[in-house]
Amino acid sequence: MTNPIDFALRGEHITLEALLKASGLAAGGDAKAQIAAGAVHVNGAPDLRRGRKLRAGDVVEFAGQRVQVQGG
Repeated sequence: MTNPIDFALRGEHITLEALLKASGLAAGGDAKAQIAAGAVHVNGAPDLRRGRKLRAGDVVEFAGQRVQVQGG
């Protein structure tokens, strides 16, 4: 796994699908498909909810990358 990406929130939360797009890990339709396939983990567990609200402290793992959600 490569170095984690720190992602700074602009508000209180961001959805899982939006985080994948904003961090450059997946494009629009690909983000939705990867989440539905169970390829995205949130805080160590697979999460199939593309609308999952992520907040500061959450960790997302996908395709060998780790994104740490930071407070804005």
